[in-house]
Amino acid sequence: MLYRFALGIIVFTSCSLQVQTTSMTGDYYLTGVMETASGFRLNADSTFEFFFSQGALDRSGSGTWSVKNNTIQFNSQRRPTLDFALIESRRIPGDSVVVVIKDNNTAILRYVDCLLKGSSGNQKGTTDADGIIIFPGQDVEAISLIFQLCPDRYSEFVPEARNRNYFVFRMEPWIAEVFFEQFQLTIMNNRLIGRHPLLKGDNFQYIKRNTE
Repeated sequence: MLYRFALGIIVFTSCSLQVQTTSMTGDYYLTGVMETASGFRLNADSTFEFFFSQGALDRSGSGTWSVKNNTIQFNSQRRPTLDFALIESRRIPGDSVVVVIKDNNTAILRYVDCLLKGSSGNQKGTTDADGIIIFPGQDVEAISLIFQLCPDRYSEFVPEARNRNYFVFRMEPWIAEVFFEQFQLTIMNNRLIGRHPLLKGDNFQYIKRNTE
């Protein structure tokens, strides 16, 4: 009798979770934010896709979702440590420090801010259309880079030798990807309510558009 009762609970719980997962699937679109298209697609296999479009900037993300009580939680793979890769550093003739950014999309090369830490203090600069910044010469202790269109964090590099003055960096392919770690929204009817991964505020609404 106890075995049948326990088996019944397991079957009931499994069916409840399946119904809950099926009822949650679909597309949820951000509302109330002008000139911004954003939202989540919840798939039946408990994976999700996130999209964000604002002006010329498009960003996306993906991972898995789960539901507990009236809360949905999003998680994705762990974000890599750095958004840039140092591919060359050497000493060249001259008194300047040169920082070069490389990417296949040359239209975005002008949008990298650089903080140079050295023997003469800190210097700040922004890349030109060719992805180049030229600083007055000094021994370089550290270089920090951030992509203006995705200003989530700085990537910092410490040169192998302080007297090097020519540095070439590559943008990593995930630089515009959005990563999720225990990101939660409240479920209310056909809406998700709470924060946005990229926008300031904690009372955004995502309204369900379909039930695919």
